[in-house]
Amino acid sequence: MAVGTNNPDVMPVVPSLKDFDSSSGSWLERLLFNNRLAVMLVCLIATAVLGYFLATQLVLNASFEKMIPQNHPFVKNYLANQADLRGLGNAIRVVVENTEGDIYDPKYLATLREISDELILTPGVDRAGVKSLWTPAVRWVEVTEEGFQGDPVMADDYDGSPQSIAQLRQNIARSSTAQNLVGNNEKSSMIVVPLLDRDPQTMARLDYRSFSHTLEESIRTKYENAMDGPKLKIHIIGFAKLVGDLMDGLAQMATYFVASALIATAIIFAYTRCVRSTLVVVVCSLIAVLWQLGLVSALGFEIDPFSVLVPFLVFAIGVSHGAQKMNGILQDVGRGTHRLVAARYTFRRLFLAGLTALLADAVGFAVLMVIDFPVIKDLAITASIGVAILIVTNLVLLPVLLSYVGVSSTAAERSLRLEREESRGKGFGKFWLFLEHFTERRWASKVILVAAVLAVGGFVVSLNLKIGDLDAGAPELRPESRYNRDNAYITGNYSLSSDQFAVILKTPPNGCVDYKALTEADRLGWQLRQVPGVQTTVSLADSVRVVTAGLYDGSSKWLTVARNQETVNFAGNQSLINNPDLANKECSIMPVVAYLADHRAETLERVVQAASEFAAEHSVDERQFLLAAGNSGIEAATNITVREANRTMLLYVYVAVMALCYIAFRSWRAVLVAVVPLVLTSILCEALMVLLGMGIKVATLPVIALGVGIGVDYALYLLSAQLAYQRSGLSLAMAYKKTLQFTGRIVALVGVTLGAGVVTWAWSPIKFQADMGILLTFMFIVNMFGALVLVPALSYFLLSTKPVATPIFDGEAERLVA
Repeated sequence: MAVGTNNPDVMPVVPSLKDFDSSSGSWLERLLFNNRLAVMLVCLIATAVLGYFLATQLVLNASFEKMIPQNHPFVKNYLANQADLRGLGNAIRVVVENTEGDIYDPKYLATLREISDELILTPGVDRAGVKSLWTPAVRWVEVTEEGFQGDPVMADDYDGSPQSIAQLRQNIARSSTAQNLVGNNEKSSMIVVPLLDRDPQTMARLDYRSFSHTLEESIRTKYENAMDGPKLKIHIIGFAKLVGDLMDGLAQMATYFVASALIATAIIFAYTRCVRSTLVVVVCSLIAVLWQLGLVSALGFEIDPFSVLVPFLVFAIGVSHGAQKMNGILQDVGRGTHRLVAARYTFRRLFLAGLTALLADAVGFAVLMVIDFPVIKDLAITASIGVAILIVTNLVLLPVLLSYVGVSSTAAERSLRLEREESRGKGFGKFWLFLEHFTERRWASKVILVAAVLAVGGFVVSLNLKIGDLDAGAPELRPESRYNRDNAYITGNYSLSSDQFAVILKTPPNGCVDYKALTEADRLGWQLRQVPGVQTTVSLADSVRVVTAGLYDGSSKWLTVARNQETVNFAGNQSLINNPDLANKECSIMPVVAYLADHRAETLERVVQAASEFAAEHSVDERQFLLAAGNSGIEAATNITVREANRTMLLYVYVAVMALCYIAFRSWRAVLVAVVPLVLTSILCEALMVLLGMGIKVATLPVIALGVGIGVDYALYLLSAQLAYQRSGLSLAMAYKKTLQFTGRIVALVGVTLGAGVVTWAWSPIKFQADMGILLTFMFIVNMFGALVLVPALSYFLLSTKPVATPIFDGEAERLVA
């Protein structure tokens, strides 16, 4: 009989501790279990130290730069010219609505001035770039018989009188910039607030959560609830506000973590009916979470809306692997084995399988490093750290603790009783008997045919899977969120959307007013306006054309870029005086801004194609058209990066998982048996995304890699036992029957536990977290059923179904089961 297998037919029962040879087992087993107190002391010290780092250094934050693909050419062009592109990067828009009148109410205008001043003085704001009806940079200009005249829209002598209000109304009508800041129904006006991602003095990153709270308390709450003055409603959108709302949602995730822990605890207890062993499994998993958070804090990482999900996964994986260890000890103790011996046998049986499974989990996380987003790379690093910690807490600390605590005799006896009843076809045994049919040719052929049909159907549906956002507003938040309601109001009441795609025209100093440069910019604007989804374009060329016409009595014949360079110089200077954002101070950077109807993937693809073709055809040494700036330009770069990373990521994760499976099984046929259910689940997951209206984006991209890396655990536990039984002389049917008796219930338990660990995300106020929870739950459950059904069916055709002539040696069986 093979020492260390988890079956009564091949496992010697050692009821007495004195009958057990403590020098047996691997060197690692002897090192750990012969020094149990030292192991627990080291773990206790690690818990105290990492708990201190967790309590004192854990930081919740997010960064604009970490959310974008910094190595993409679009983003590199934007970052290289960011200082000269005011208003086209990280900015917020605050809309002040008068719910009882219009903007020409003196009380409204006085309040608007207060709000504008408060925003200008708010830390993190690029003060010189703020635009509102009250800022001097918002000007009007007109042509008179005496030449050009212009002034700030809000006159210096404004006093709230009817005459001043009439003058303001006239000034707004004469200023295209001011018109863009006023709602179509004239009941609201906008304040555009560009932000500094870092403090220019301390270089500290902007705290988006604190900034968002400042906006809520100092602007929205203060002015919406003011007792005197007009009845106002404040609408705020922009990356900083979005991230601030996401960070607030993180606080609710703590509640969901508690719910996940309680659900997992209930599932484990329902299986074992043993309080102490259940608590040991849960406590070890919580220790893993504490170590992971403490270690990432000590290493200087921050918790953001993406990496906050890692503790959920670490806990769920820890509980699922802990359940495997507890199951083995339950069975051994039920047969009369001492708890210490049972813990050592369990360590022998499951350490290599558990290590391989955790390495596969780590691969699922580590492969995310190929995705060119710092926020995803941080997630990959922190999750890989968590999985590495699980190797210690769940493969080492848990068996050692159980060697002291053990399991209750009642629970152990119940486990054996259920096993005997199931072997006679009672209870879950009916389901196991049903699964045994899949080792027969007729059943195996049918289930493989069904799987093939599902794969083909899922693949056809998945062809409709889109890249990027499919919904209006901020898809990171739910449609009913305050942010998306604010966005809907602004989109519905302003002519120009907040979705800006900017092409950067780079010239030598003072080259932005060159006739050829302006002509090319004008042609680009015309070409972009022909693209469906583009509302209009704005550039220095547009303003020069208007000013040029003004020089000739407003004649539409002169609504062009004049060939006379002196005329162009004058028109360009007048344009920049009235709107300095049209070019930088050196007149070497000029953005051509396209305002888009939405930021859906199809719209961005069309704009990128048109702009890229123009840039390739018209760029020369003295004029370079560079893509892209603006929030839609960054999002276009994000979509392109996601598309390129999607298949590469899947290729890497499957190659890595197959390599680990081959190392574990030493059989390419067994590798196919393990991987085919994963492939089917991946295909069905993409089809589900289509049916649920989800696109592949930064939030959903990691899901399939994680589903593959973690989902292979089922096949590893099933096949490791099945192959050991087959190689010891049993037929496929008998080997799978014994595998189900050994690990069938626990594989189902692992699937349910993993699903329970992430299903609570579905109630998160953060929509991308809810999407990830739904998809991961689907993949975990489908992978479980796929493994239970497809592993025996595929084994019939790919693995030997006949007993071997010579039974395997004891030591070899022990290695194979592990």
